[in-house]
Amino acid sequence: MRTPTSTPGVRDADDVRAALDRAGAVGVRAVVTIADDLAAARWATQAAEWDDRVYAAVALHPTRADALTDDARAELERLAAHPRVVAVGETGMDLYWPGKLDGCAEPDAQREAFAWHIDLAKRTGKPLMIHNRDADAAVLDVLAAEGAPDTVIFHCFSSDAQMARTCIEAGWLLSLAGTVSFKNAHALREAARLIPGELLLVETDAPFLTPHPYRERPTSRIACRTRCARWPRSVAAPPRSWRSKPPTTPSAHTGCVRVDLSKGIRYRLVIVSGLSRPF
Repeated sequence: MRTPTSTPGVRDADDVRAALDRAGAVGVRAVVTIADDLAAARWATQAAEWDDRVYAAVALHPTRADALTDDARAELERLAAHPRVVAVGETGMDLYWPGKLDGCAEPDAQREAFAWHIDLAKRTGKPLMIHNRDADAAVLDVLAAEGAPDTVIFHCFSSDAQMARTCIEAGWLLSLAGTVSFKNAHALREAARLIPGELLLVETDAPFLTPHPYRERPTSRIACRTRCARWPRSVAAPPRSWRSKPPTTPSAHTGCVRVDLSKGIRYRLVIVSGLSRPF
């Protein structure tokens, strides 16, 4: 798998403002930057305080579920209550990495952490943002057992048409990243054709999963050709100015991803995961 040759992160308030200024130049009005561990959750929340165009989502990634100690739960509860945090995520199940990645949480630990994050989303009234890799049945089982929150978002949806139908019937939002443009993603494109506009989101998953044919460029440098027309129910609606169609001139920015599906498919909602912090 090829990765971007450069994945520049932002380090301070000036970097955040500069990144959002570049985004604004091509019509991107806001970004949601997503955490996968406690350090990222703290940073995302701080970035959202630095610039009112930044929102945050906080959680422990499923592969890091072993780190969900009592202290970690207390801190995530505190961060999730922050007014600039608009979702709990990314959480969920990942059955690809156990046995391949050192330190990856086992499925039982992931399941327990996922259930806890579902409860946190319910208690805070914020959308649940799900990471699901090779774990369709497990994710659906946990959601059925725990009861899904009012708003569920499948981050970087990469499942097949059958899973898409199940999610659509439940009214869950499906967010597509650059993977939908990959040459071998035939099953994902078949699934994408089923998603109604009101349930479709588009994201960057920056700085990774850059769309074809830009695979060796950072995701934050892809042209935006999307329209924003809806907002999660439990989050205050953005200003009307966010809802206009952005310019289509390619330019370096952090924010949206161009996804070429097929004729007759329109996508109406953009959620962007745009700021990559330095590691």
